[in-house]
Amino acid sequence: MTTSLVYRNGTVYGLVMRMLYGRHYAARFRAVDSEIPSGACVLDLCCGPATLYTRYLRDRDVDYRGLDLNEQFVAEVRHAGGRADVWDLHAGNPLPSADVVLMQASLYHFLPDPAPVLDRMLAAAREKVIVAEPIRNFASSDNRVLATLGRRYTDPGDGTRSHRFTEETLDALFAGYADRVREQTLIAGGREKLYVLTP
Repeated sequence: MTTSLVYRNGTVYGLVMRMLYGRHYAARFRAVDSEIPSGACVLDLCCGPATLYTRYLRDRDVDYRGLDLNEQFVAEVRHAGGRADVWDLHAGNPLPSADVVLMQASLYHFLPDPAPVLDRMLAAAREKVIVAEPIRNFASSDNRVLATLGRRYTDPGDGTRSHRFTEETLDALFAGYADRVREQTLIAGGREKLYVLTP
């Protein structure tokens, strides 16, 4: 299993994400932060270096726990004062319960069938599920060079060669959860789409 350079270090990961999102970088976190009530118990799946925690939730009255396959990211969360555990979501184990269960920019790792992960998120959430997923990215670019670079340097090392979502394919997935979708909106300058679901 080979993890790309982007996923080996939280600082590198953050710089690449900031470059990709440009002036919309902070907006993607603010949109998720605004959905988390004070006093909530939060479970952040595929948390990465937990930028949401360190920049937005750490100073709020929030009980945070991050889960990620990457041991380096988990160590960085713990070093920043948060709770985090190494966790392989592909294993299919039930998730710890929390008021809010969220995932940012990682649902594509579970293509072609992400529904079981969503189902486990809904089963674990007491109040809401938040999913923010890219719908425009380099890996799915029509430009072959950009697409190749995007796929090569953003491989998380989980052994998969995932495709990415478009707005149409993401909407099609969530159409199966129409009775639970409370909100859906474009964020980060239209680069991501945010869904909020009730369990």
